Amino acid sequence: MSAPNPITEYTAGFVDELFQQGITEAVVSPGSRSTPMAILLSEHPGMKVHLQIDERSAGFYALGLAKSKRSPVALLCTSGTAAANYFPAVIEAHYSNVPLVVLTADRPHELRDSGAPQAIDQLHLYGKYTKWFHDAALPETAVSMQQYARTLAARAAGYSRSVPMGPVHLNFPFREPLLPDLNTGELWKNKWNRSMTTVKTPSLPVAAESDMKRIAELVSNTEKGVIVCGAIQSEEFHNQVVQLAESTGFPILADPLSNLRSGAHSKESIVECYDSILKDQELSRHFQPDLVIRFGAMPVSKPLFLQLRDHPEILQIIVDRDGEWRDPALTATELIAADEGEFCKHLNALMNGPSRETEWLADWKEANHAFRNAFREMTDEPELFEGRLYSLLGELMPNHSRLIVGNSMPIRDTDTFFPVTEKEILIFANRGANGIDGVVSTAAGIAAEKDEPAVLVIGDLSFYHDMNGLLGANLNGVSLTILLVNNDGGGIFSFLPQSKEEKHFETLFGTPTGLDFKHAAALYRAGYHLIDSWEHLKQVFPAALKEPGISIVEVRTNRQTRVGYHRTLLENVSREIKRRLKDA
Repeated sequence: MSAPNPITEYTAGFVDELFQQGITEAVVSPGSRSTPMAILLSEHPGMKVHLQIDERSAGFYALGLAKSKRSPVALLCTSGTAAANYFPAVIEAHYSNVPLVVLTADRPHELRDSGAPQAIDQLHLYGKYTKWFHDAALPETAVSMQQYARTLAARAAGYSRSVPMGPVHLNFPFREPLLPDLNTGELWKNKWNRSMTTVKTPSLPVAAESDMKRIAELVSNTEKGVIVCGAIQSEEFHNQVVQLAESTGFPILADPLSNLRSGAHSKESIVECYDSILKDQELSRHFQPDLVIRFGAMPVSKPLFLQLRDHPEILQIIVDRDGEWRDPALTATELIAADEGEFCKHLNALMNGPSRETEWLADWKEANHAFRNAFREMTDEPELFEGRLYSLLGELMPNHSRLIVGNSMPIRDTDTFFPVTEKEILIFANRGANGIDGVVSTAAGIAAEKDEPAVLVIGDLSFYHDMNGLLGANLNGVSLTILLVNNDGGGIFSFLPQSKEEKHFETLFGTPTGLDFKHAAALYRAGYHLIDSWEHLKQVFPAALKEPGISIVEVRTNRQTRVGYHRTLLENVSREIKRRLKDA
């Protein structure tokens, strides 16, 4: 009889416990030192493994998968700088509260700091960006060590999903030989004489009754209030916050990532054009609230941020399940650590009165209606104006689909132009660190999680940053339609003060690349369509959604003229709104 294989029993116990704790998907990058973990993850009957050759892409793919699942995903690589390539995704997971269990293989202790190849210092590699770090013990055959391995898996799963959710990091030193013995009998048997390992169950914070009564009285005595909703994905919250808006007479300023602009719930109080309304100084003064109740992260809207920053007299209550101080304006009156849905439900019960219809709410609705109609009536003259793409997406996206939006201009244009719709369209973006890297891979992970049409809208520079993500999507059979908005450079800088520096602007900020992306499509075996009009897009887009694998739909726009067109549009509509408000 052969001697027990310590690396097999130890690692198999860890992998099986991940599964028992509800972690059923792992993203694996190839390497030698991670061999035992990679093989046993692949061997486990309940575990789905996604192969990603490029570690940087793998990190963001796992991020997208976990973001969509709202549940932890395992992420595995070999030793050395492979682990360092996960860092950008770990940072994004930290700031956006996405649960990841990062597993890095390592050289055994005797080979550390000895000149051995692929042996860097991996202890606390991600610093404060992980909720928990543990340098695992070397594998042994003792039953107590399998118990240790299982407890380690349970702790990692529990820490990652507890409030606030986030990434954890386990570092596994392995000695050679690295091959596990798959012929070992009862590979997944728990030799610890208990039915299950300890489970760390997350709990939801609830606001104190005294605070709720005080807030209910404040709301009841306030007419000029608004409800601001940032990134939140919860059908229960959506229903409760809509009811709260009706009972308070407060409009809901809905960031696209709040996912309140789409779905079956009432849109009567939803204001999606608030960013455009508040861009005008006179309208911003007219619509300055006395009270703000904010849920989720700070919205992308800069005019809203400036209004809150420049008017600290506005009472601002932030309700955040994670209890994090997300107040970049530095003007919050108070932070209440409570589950957002339960807070709304509790406040609705205390309000317990008829819906309020006020002149304040009527003005918000009038302004929103005017902007909404203006955007809807935009034509493709004189050229392909980028904003039109986002208003069209409300029409072209199918029901029960997913829209992933790149940072920089795409998320801002989505905020400005994406309309309300009865369709169920979930919108995602990486707004933790707000970076433009890893977006293709994140979108591929989101698309892989559920069998629904998935669309990524991304700029050309961000697309270039993460073209490796296309290979990862192909390897895992992901279907994703990419709307590539190509204005040949960094479009957002044209809206910033840097644009006035003509001498160095194009070199340092505009950064035109002149890339022809049809060659990238050919390299990664993706479908490719170049759009020449909005009618052309309406013909191509539905067909592209049905194509298996990756399909790239490129829309080439003019970076030099879009700023002027955008500002003229806003000025014309703002002028009309002010006229209507004066006549009312």
